[in-house]
Amino acid sequence: MRVNKSAIGVFEEFAEDYLNFEKKPKKNIFWLDTMEFLCNRFGNPELACPSFHVAGSKGKGSVSMMIATILNEAGYRTGLYSSPHILDFIERIGTCNGPFQEEVYEKSVKELIDFVSSVKTEDLPGERPITWFELVTLLGILSFANAKCDYSVYEVGLGGRLDATNVLKPAVCCINQIELEHTEFLGNTVEKIAAEKGGIIKENTPVFVAEQTESVKEVFRKIAKDRSAPIYFVDEISKISEIVYKNRRMHCKIESDFFKRPLQIALRMPGDFQARNAALAALAVKQVLPEIDEVTIEKGLEKAALPGRFEIDGNIIFDGAHTVKSIGYTMDTLEKIFEGEGPANLHLLFGCAADKEVEKMAECFKGRFSMVTVTKPGSVKESDLERMKKAFDMAGIEYFSCGDHLKAIPYALEKAREENARLLVTGSFYLVSEVKKYLLSQKCLGK
Repeated sequence: MRVNKSAIGVFEEFAEDYLNFEKKPKKNIFWLDTMEFLCNRFGNPELACPSFHVAGSKGKGSVSMMIATILNEAGYRTGLYSSPHILDFIERIGTCNGPFQEEVYEKSVKELIDFVSSVKTEDLPGERPITWFELVTLLGILSFANAKCDYSVYEVGLGGRLDATNVLKPAVCCINQIELEHTEFLGNTVEKIAAEKGGIIKENTPVFVAEQTESVKEVFRKIAKDRSAPIYFVDEISKISEIVYKNRRMHCKIESDFFKRPLQIALRMPGDFQARNAALAALAVKQVLPEIDEVTIEKGLEKAALPGRFEIDGNIIFDGAHTVKSIGYTMDTLEKIFEGEGPANLHLLFGCAADKEVEKMAECFKGRFSMVTVTKPGSVKESDLERMKKAFDMAGIEYFSCGDHLKAIPYALEKAREENARLLVTGSFYLVSEVKKYLLSQKCLGK
């Protein structure tokens, strides 16, 4: 059910006429001066409260949520800006517990529309039109200021250096693992992509970086040195151990000199990689607020949950993994999370965007599923069904394919129901969204 339909509905209708590169990405269309212009005209609301800025090829949404839940547990009113949304646009702008009060959005939307409607393209830097994502980011910034947040957490949209969120002057920056993704925009090597992600590193601002290859670390070291930014590599300053799966939670121990004692946590978001995300989030918070105690950090981390991140609903597992590594992590978690619950028949519903390394993804699925359905992940992003089919053929995986996701989804769900199988939905957050929408329409979600 939509929350705050009036204000957010008005914004969505207003913004739909603006260039949306989430739906139709284009090269050479990223810049920062428009966001700087907009924020300046509003009196720089991005500076209204200290912020955390989170980039990375994967896991940045989880890290952002974890930071927000720790801050919330410590009693701070915390704004959370993330993307994409799964069911409702309002998921992008709010708190770790859900939306703000309606009046926050009403005021923010009115301020934004009143101003943007009065701006002519020729008045903007480079006479370039405002984009959809710039409007969304501006709405997030205004909402956090109007909600009088104590802190805010921003997940980067794409890349970092020229992302609309990079107008921030954060208290700390976080960069999660880097791998090949969006190569047509960010570069065709992990080092080039790291240089784009590292663009969020600010002068004299500490940056915490997740485990990386040595060549990627060197890219970040150079950027940090050039900007006099203290840099901390999480795998060098912390130790994760005692990973155990129990009652569909992942338990682990995190040690670091930043903590007065080791953290002992039980994460609702399972996966060994989530332990690394938790370490990154906890260290970043400790850097900014060293007075927050370990019990508060543990409780905050244990409350962190995100839709579409290995989310279990009955016999369906929703996971928006869309890179080769993240698919590998998903398969590893799938093997561990249900351990002790007896053997289960596994089905797969897969669809990914055209720019993904589907050939390597398909290799991760070999010998794991008794039934596979391949489809396009919806109409939002360009997808190549023939390439997906070829990838599964090359991997020697039998599958059923259907280019129409509206037909493929009920087919896969019905097959899983007939065989009492667990169904993994993965490859794209957009596919996760479409399946959830279908289940809601059938009043089946949450059953």
